[in-house]
Amino acid sequence: MKKNYFSGKIECKVTDRKWLVIVNPNAGGRRGEHEWPGIRKLLQNEGFLFDPVLTEAPMHAVSLAQEGVARGYRDIIAVGGDGTLNEVANGVLHQQKVPATEINLGMITVGTGNDWARMFSVPSGFTGAIRVLKEKKTRLQDVCRVTFGSNGSTGERFFVNLAGIGFDAEVVKRTNREKMKGHSNSMIYLWYLLTTLFYYRSTRLQIIAEERERKGEYFDISIGIGKYNGGGMMTVPYAIADDGLLDVTLIRKIGKWEVIRSLPLLFNGKIGQNKKVEIFRTRSIEITSDPPVNLEADGEALGTSPFRFEIVPSALRVIVP
Repeated sequence: MKKNYFSGKIECKVTDRKWLVIVNPNAGGRRGEHEWPGIRKLLQNEGFLFDPVLTEAPMHAVSLAQEGVARGYRDIIAVGGDGTLNEVANGVLHQQKVPATEINLGMITVGTGNDWARMFSVPSGFTGAIRVLKEKKTRLQDVCRVTFGSNGSTGERFFVNLAGIGFDAEVVKRTNREKMKGHSNSMIYLWYLLTTLFYYRSTRLQIIAEERERKGEYFDISIGIGKYNGGGMMTVPYAIADDGLLDVTLIRKIGKWEVIRSLPLLFNGKIGQNKKVEIFRTRSIEITSDPPVNLEADGEALGTSPFRFEIVPSALRVIVP
């Protein structure tokens, strides 16, 4: 990618109603880099006034979004995958210049899973996605604030779609290693889902949600604002993005062959039919474990237990069909 497409930082104060376009060139196995020139031309042809910036490292999109809002941008487009959108949303939610709901956030997907866009039926084609942005119809969606262990201290992050604890987090961690090497497609996640089965062990967890306590060995936990992850699996099939509740799917200790037999239930939304699965809704949930267990949120590995999840209703204004 030619560097003159971007500035590494935002240089000037916005005087017109311009869009800030935050592009992750590494998204989708560097699909962001390859597709950006064409996306840029489509935006220009549709009459968008915009300033593009390029992410240069993990978490860079957070600071770019914060800086953009501080300099006057109120319309932001994330060009990337679910992780890119997560970072931009965290920048919007953590800045204190204006209420986060005064920022309009849209997306053009060039990632691998694109599960947030799937939830809202945002077109995967660039022309369709840009048409949605131009129509600029918005709605408020919930987000979740999660705290977690991080190198002996406590970390905090918002997520806008779905978090996974245990098995799913291990799969994401291994998948992301391949992404860092430039290998990225929808089959990589499925490959590591299957291969991780042969060594992963369930963990004993204590779960407290709305004053009810659960204890036992759990294979996986999904906590969702949206219903999709892993490129279309419905691990929290009844999730609604603006109902003010977290949807939780608990999978108790389960054999690897039963997991494989249950895969079709993940894709058709009927995972609740498995007797080892419990699905419920809550406003908050706390999870502890011994030994510590991993967490991923919106496809990004974060930290380890203990965890606290808390719904933040109607916190983010998104541009969707």
